[in-house]
Amino acid sequence: MVQPALNAGSLNHVIDPVWLKSYPEGVPAQLDLASLKTLADMLQNSFKLYADKPAFISFGKTITYEELQHDAEALLSQLQARGLKQGERIALMMPNVMAYPVCLVALILGGYTIVSANPLYTARELQHQLKDSGAKAIIVLEMFAHVLEQAVLGQAIPSLDLEQIIIAKPGDILGFKGKIINFVAKYIKKTVPAFSIPKASMLSTLIAAGHGQKPKPVSISLDDIAFLQYTGGTTGISKGAVLTHKNLSANLEQNCLWFDKTFNSSPYKNEHCMVVALPLYHIYSLTCCAMMCLRIGASCLLIVNPRDISGFIKTLQASRFTIMSGVNTLYNALLNAPGFNKIDFSRMSFFNAGGMAMQGPVAKRWKEATGFAIIEGYGLSETSPVLTINHPGIAEFTGTIGYPISSTEILILTENGSQAAIGEPGEICARGPQVMEGYWDSATGAAKSKSTKDFTEDGFFRTGDIGIMLEDGKIKIVDRLKDMILVSGFNVYPNEVEEVLAGLPDVVESAVVGISDKASGELVIAYVVAKNPNLTAETIKEYCYKNLAHYKVPKKIIFKDSLPKTNVGKVLRRVLRDEATSAFTIK
Repeated sequence: MVQPALNAGSLNHVIDPVWLKSYPEGVPAQLDLASLKTLADMLQNSFKLYADKPAFISFGKTITYEELQHDAEALLSQLQARGLKQGERIALMMPNVMAYPVCLVALILGGYTIVSANPLYTARELQHQLKDSGAKAIIVLEMFAHVLEQAVLGQAIPSLDLEQIIIAKPGDILGFKGKIINFVAKYIKKTVPAFSIPKASMLSTLIAAGHGQKPKPVSISLDDIAFLQYTGGTTGISKGAVLTHKNLSANLEQNCLWFDKTFNSSPYKNEHCMVVALPLYHIYSLTCCAMMCLRIGASCLLIVNPRDISGFIKTLQASRFTIMSGVNTLYNALLNAPGFNKIDFSRMSFFNAGGMAMQGPVAKRWKEATGFAIIEGYGLSETSPVLTINHPGIAEFTGTIGYPISSTEILILTENGSQAAIGEPGEICARGPQVMEGYWDSATGAAKSKSTKDFTEDGFFRTGDIGIMLEDGKIKIVDRLKDMILVSGFNVYPNEVEEVLAGLPDVVESAVVGISDKASGELVIAYVVAKNPNLTAETIKEYCYKNLAHYKVPKKIIFKDSLPKTNVGKVLRRVLRDEATSAFTIK
């Protein structure tokens, strides 16, 4: 299995894939890239193999692979009838309701490019993403339609290039029970803010109209763009990572190969069900939960609101599942919730974690409570996402992000660009078939060239994370090169928050940093130099809530007369971060 050292190209770095010696039994060093299928072909194959098997479960309602195919094809036929052409960008803005996978599958089968939109976006954030992507249509859950209305308010919809707006309801696809859910959501719980979008269509109407109609066939290639996955990038400006069918398909195969023995050794190998609490618009959940389950014929138990821990616990108590993916904060919240000890974990194959660093104490408590060590992996939106994973059969949490997976090369570079020695910290750089083509260029409608800011000369993606490689090839995260703040698995970029703060006339300048927080991973802190001495923290937060998703809003506002800076005027965030860490007791 071990291959000779690899020359990384013009930089003369020599890659010694020491990690291959520690690979799980049966996992190949390289993918068979020639055998990769598009996501559409993969789905069609699964529809044939698993037609009668459950595909998704939501609010106690199950749809089979065959039902998923019929509803997705019905929607696709109507999208085509409305003039939406293959390759055009269509945004999806909803949480884990049953409508999401139906829309997801329809768009993949139609060869569209899916623009994943966070339902927590403010109008400003959504407007930027729609403009940048050039989205021709959006499918939005009615709870968030008022945000879309605000995004297009005061300007003609064509200025955003939107031709179609489709409204989904939380109970769509759920039959009679769905009608009850929709009624309760709107009239009892009152979770649907008022909105007015006269030209919008209803998703349920389109699917009903499309039943019995076959969509037009489309020809999709591995090089076609499947997703624009928006991320803050290195500057804090939201950028779309261009992910092709090849990128996603490669990462699916990499993951399936890694866990193949675990999947098939389970006595419930024909009944695998994954708990999907992470939102499907997040790349980790999209690939490692929904798409992987669709690939192997497993089912997904959709959790609409994982923040409702009490409701989440009740769902788990009433369900039978075999796999679960989560982030540190989710595992921690479950451990501390009443009723957790009444959940049946006897059918489990494994738990894995990603999206943010898994804390050792939480992992230890999880092992004590369930008998399973959490398998941590690592990746980014730009890498589809998985780059490294720990062994599926580990007995204890390792505190590392594991080994590079098949066909993946990891290079650790020091500040001066030289290759780090074993155990020496440096920036984690990655190369493999799952790595994006580049960031979306709205001017050309394609991926930007791989600049040396994001890639090395020999094609390694610069992750911006600092890590070390251990002797056996495992990678350990040391710190982040960027000033990115991670709140409950979501990226918060200081530049973006500071730009919003700059919009307040009474703010002279600001600096945003993150400090550790047990509840959310990190806490956003803003240091503000005010022009008006009467400016209050409440006024600043109120302004931020209007312009930022709630997890990006600073939880603490600290007023200062000036900010520490370098000789060239750059704010020393490190000094402020140390000051904030000393000033606040982490609860």
